[in-house]
Amino acid sequence: MPPGSPHAVTPLDDDDYPAYTMGRAAEMLGTAPAFLRTLGEHRLISPLRSEGGHRRYSRYQLRIAARARELVDQGTPIEAACRIIILEDQLEEAQRINEQLRAANREQPTTSA
Repeated sequence: MPPGSPHAVTPLDDDDYPAYTMGRAAEMLGTAPAFLRTLGEHRLISPLRSEGGHRRYSRYQLRIAARARELVDQGTPIEAACRIIILEDQLEEAQRINEQLRAANREQPTTSA
């Protein structure tokens, strides 16, 4: 689609586009910037860097950070919260792959002996 058309996809439509500064991301999550830095230290999220070296976060990363915040607010240590989220993500990916394999097997014709 041409850039000027009403249905053109923009970087802001991309969940992975690093649109938010650390300050804005922290404000949206109701946390301090240090919380986001800690999530990075635990490799839960890896923000991209602007040309000036400032951290930039995507909507996807903010959803992950919000999940971490939820767990921490419930009393889960941040290290454990990060591990839980990583495991949840791995499980979701495994289930998605499993479902794709099942669908592919259902589409294959059966052969009789």
